[in-house]
Amino acid sequence: MRTILLGAPGAGKGSVAKELNKLYGSVQISTGDILRSAVQEETKLGKKAKEYMESGDLVPDSIIMEIMEVRLQEPDCKKGFILDGFPRTIAQAQKLKTIIDRLNIHLDFVVNLEVPLDVILERLETRRTCSNPSCQEIYNIKRNPPAEGGKCKKCGSPVIQRVDETKEAILNRLETYNSKTAPLIDFYENEGLLKNVLSLKLPETIASIKKELNS
Repeated sequence: MRTILLGAPGAGKGSVAKELNKLYGSVQISTGDILRSAVQEETKLGKKAKEYMESGDLVPDSIIMEIMEVRLQEPDCKKGFILDGFPRTIAQAQKLKTIIDRLNIHLDFVVNLEVPLDVILERLETRRTCSNPSCQEIYNIKRNPPAEGGKCKKCGSPVIQRVDETKEAILNRLETYNSKTAPLIDFYENEGLLKNVLSLKLPETIASIKKELNS
């Protein structure tokens, strides 16, 4: 499977990507992961990205796209890939299309995960994250609570509510998504690749995606 997952913050992109990885062996790729990997491995592009990251600036699209092109050619992508929350803008989508065409890669489809606003707010406001940078396990205080005392079940570190997951921060993130990322829905619909999937319960969401793939 070769696909792109679109959806607002809290739509479940990460959970869906992990489940599809289990089913199809398609590697989950996010910009954060590939940037961190390039920096840690001290590649030429990683060193360039590190300069921007250390100065607090956004890494330019030109560097991100070069790193993405290298990543898509690595051996584990031969079984397929799932781009998790990337591209984020029309400009990135256009550049990604050029790269995919150049590498002769065929996308199966682009999945847009649809979730009502009230569900997104409930999901993110009740989410908690392990404070250990090497763990980062995700919990939900209603459906998957941490251990007693607000401790991570895996490493024992305190779990926290991220600053970008308060109601005010969530609404700001959604506003940014609607202005910059939501237009990708029209872009991929015009490309004939878009599949809209309701993302309320993970098993049902995965079943819908499998149905689209088989059709």
